[in-house]
Amino acid sequence: MHSPETSPIRLTDMAVGQSGDLTQAIDDATPARLQELGFVEGTTVTLVRTGPLGDPVELELRGYRICLRRSDLAGLEVQLCREGAQ
Repeated sequence: MHSPETSPIRLTDMAVGQSGDLTQAIDDATPARLQELGFVEGTTVTLVRTGPLGDPVELELRGYRICLRRSDLAGLEVQLCREGAQ
């Protein structure tokens, strides 16, 4: 894990280029599909880029990149990482 910079925020509120460690689901309704894709507590996620209208978002985690709708990620929180801590 990386050193924390601020209090947890929603993953969907990260800016392009920011990284954060998944802290927990905001609710218990985190789809099993996301868990199977590696969206589990402690995983570092980087927001690579967004679509032209902000959706979908491209994320990098566990050595791969994936594009998902913001609505699919709405229940996830991250602890932002300090710049250069990676």
